[in-house]
Amino acid sequence: MSIGDKIKELRLEKAFTQMQLAKMIGVSQKAIDYWERNVNEPKASYIIALVKTFRISFDEFFSEIN
Repeated sequence: MSIGDKIKELRLEKAFTQMQLAKMIGVSQKAIDYWERNVNEPKASYIIALVKTFRISFDEFFSEIN
């Protein structure tokens, strides 16, 4: 699973739209879209924000990422 796949999976589990998630972590909706489509990956500071927003540990976030 890619980082983008994990972000999308977690976003859908929490029933957030891309726009809602984007506003929560301070990025554009297009950034979320690019991450989910694996066009690019979030910077470390955004990964920290994602982990906090999804209320999971870093281990859980990275557990299935290869």
